[in-house]
Amino acid sequence: MENKNKKILLKVENASYYINDKALIKEVSLEIKQGEIVTLIGPNGSGKSTTAKIALGIYKKIEGRVRRFTERIGYVPQKVSVDWTLPIRVIDFMSLTEDLKNDQINVALNLTGVDHLKNKSLSNLSGGEFQRVLIARAIAKKPELLVLDEPVQGVDFKGEIALYELIKKISEKLNCGILLISHDLHVVMSATDFVICLNGHVCCSGKPHSVVKDQKYKDLFGDKASNILSLYEHEHDHSHSADGSIDPKK
Repeated sequence: MENKNKKILLKVENASYYINDKALIKEVSLEIKQGEIVTLIGPNGSGKSTTAKIALGIYKKIEGRVRRFTERIGYVPQKVSVDWTLPIRVIDFMSLTEDLKNDQINVALNLTGVDHLKNKSLSNLSGGEFQRVLIARAIAKKPELLVLDEPVQGVDFKGEIALYELIKKISEKLNCGILLISHDLHVVMSATDFVICLNGHVCCSGKPHSVVKDQKYKDLFGDKASNILSLYEHEHDHSHSADGSIDPKK
C-alpha cells in the first residue's frame, strides 16, 4: 500500500526469450516502482540475467512487452571486463565511458563509502571495494532505476551484508527503484521489498515472508530454505563498513 502512489518505472509483461527454439525465460512479468527494491532469485541458469537484459532493452527480440517509464537508468552487469595490468585509478575508471563531473564522482563515491579510494589503483582494490566502485559508477548520474546483476560476487559473507545494507541505503537516498538479481537467499531476503523466484518462469512471488512459505519455493530450494529468512533477519544495532567490518551506530 505504501507504494500505491509512487511512480512506476518499469513493467515487463509476459516476456519470453528464445535461443534456437529453447526458452531461456517464459512469460515473466514484473513491475518496479520508485523507492522499491525488487529481487530476482533462483538457481544458476534460471533466467535472472536474461530477465535483467530484457528489462534494459539489451535483448530486443522477445515475446511480450517491456515498458520503461524513465530514461535515467543505471546498470551494474554481472561481469565487467577489466585489463588489470593497466595502471588505472578509481577516478579514471569512473569517467572511462561516462562524461562525469568531479562533483558527481565525489558524491557517488562518498555515498558508496569509497571516496577515500579515488586515487587508488583499481588493481589494488578488494572485491568489496571494487563492487562499491561499480555501484558508484552506476549511480553517479542519480538514476531513477538501478539494475544490479549479482552485485556481491567475489565478496565474503560480511562484505555481502555490508553491500546489501548499502543497496538499501541507496534506494532510500536516491528514492530510486532497484531491480536486484541474486542467487544468495540468506541476506538478500531481508533487504528487499518484493521477491520474484525464477526457474525459467515465475515460480512464485510476493513479500519475502510469504515467498519463503510458498511450497514452490521450498520445492526449488529445499525445505530448509524456509528457515533462511528467520535465521538472518535480526535487529541491527550496527552498520557495516566497506570491508564488512562493524561500525557501531552512534
